[in-house]
Amino acid sequence: MKTKVLMVCLGNICRSPLAEGILQSKVDSENVFVDSAGTAGYHVGNPPDSRSIDVARKYGLDISFQKCRKFTPQDFQEFDHIYVMDRSNLSNVSSLASSESNLQKVKLLLTEVNLGISEVPDPYYGGADGFEKVYQMIDEACEAIAKKLN
Repeated sequence: MKTKVLMVCLGNICRSPLAEGILQSKVDSENVFVDSAGTAGYHVGNPPDSRSIDVARKYGLDISFQKCRKFTPQDFQEFDHIYVMDRSNLSNVSSLASSESNLQKVKLLLTEVNLGISEVPDPYYGGADGFEKVYQMIDEACEAIAKKLN
């Protein structure tokens, strides 16, 4: 049975698509399924932000095929691990949990590593350098997660 991991941010166009693509590149797809979602439905059906696509491409990853979707309560049943990018996402996702076992699946992505910060900042309103910094943070956390899952 595959382990299923969901990456969650606000709009599912910047951070969580990067996290999905990065973790997919580090795990055995026969054993681990990775997806992403947003807590808001602003961009449902759209591809990731072009700046996320560009920074992923810089590191040999293609995330351009991903489509944004909104997190739903059903995701608690579908996924074993739910990683959120910041405390706002944590609050939004946790508010939809119907049980303690659902809540135990949810954690901040950066709790997997010690970077001195607990939240992945949202790069949406900044420049390309913000996407580079976010990529590096997510990559380090996904490396730690992959070691646990492989």
